[in-house]
Amino acid sequence: MTTFWSWYITLLTLGSLLALLWLIFATRSGEQPGPTDQTLGHAFDGIEEYDNPLPRWWFMLFLGTLIFAGAYLLLYPGLGNFAGKLPGYEGGWTQVKQWQREMDKADAEYGPIYASYAKMPVEDVAKDERALKMGGRLFASNCSVCHGSDAKGAYGFPNLTDKEWRWGGSPADIKQTIIGGRHGMMPPQGPAIGEDGVRNVAAYVLTELAGRKLPEGETADIGAGQKIFASTCFACHGADGKGTPSMGAPNLTNPSAFIYGSSFAQLQQTIRYGRNGHMPAQLQYVGSEDKVHLLAAYVYSLSQKQPANEETLASE
Repeated sequence: MTTFWSWYITLLTLGSLLALLWLIFATRSGEQPGPTDQTLGHAFDGIEEYDNPLPRWWFMLFLGTLIFAGAYLLLYPGLGNFAGKLPGYEGGWTQVKQWQREMDKADAEYGPIYASYAKMPVEDVAKDERALKMGGRLFASNCSVCHGSDAKGAYGFPNLTDKEWRWGGSPADIKQTIIGGRHGMMPPQGPAIGEDGVRNVAAYVLTELAGRKLPEGETADIGAGQKIFASTCFACHGADGKGTPSMGAPNLTNPSAFIYGSSFAQLQQTIRYGRNGHMPAQLQYVGSEDKVHLLAAYVYSLSQKQPANEETLASE
């Protein structure tokens, strides 16, 4: 802010406060010291208003507001380039400095706890209930906005509670995904294989790989789709359609892994126009690699939990 505008704001603010202070005392000086029978000289439907003074508590409230305003402007920024004199903040208070101060305090208190878990393998941390509660809070703060509070994903965002991992589900892979993010792109295939090719490949993926049936009334040449898949799609998804984690290509034999929809129409849309998925790197948001280690353990634990019905069947 230039010097001119700094002085302009400062003088305007202080001038307004002084004018209000004068107004309060100036109007009070002409008031009657106590209740009076004198009216203001007008009546509405026979109702007249007495010319009584402003209650003292009301006057003190006005005065206290002005004192608070003066104290605030002395401690915090508000008068042009004046940074304020709040103790504990070199160069004046800012919200960034306060945030950093709170983060430093939290790191000093909880840093040793994160460090102790960072020395343990992710698999062991994933079995520690206290660590999972801490990891769950990190997940809620950083990951739930996309993957959901239950981590079961949404359209375009993968389910983290199953064992279908686009970029690998090992502890090391999960940590790398969180730290560096991922960027997966499927190029549009419509211009290359044509509309008939799109339809036939979608039918092949739906029936032969995913094990489902075509919608009633729909027809396609599945054999032709298989040939196109073998010459075009296998490079990323593999000849068996089970995907390639190093490329982020999903497993096409499990419909639950289709985050952009598994219907015949949605598969055609994906093949025709392609997809572009991007998970931003989270290290700068999570705060440290020790916290990432704890978060990775929590995410890893989600896919290791056996559903209750499976546990019952296993016990039988």
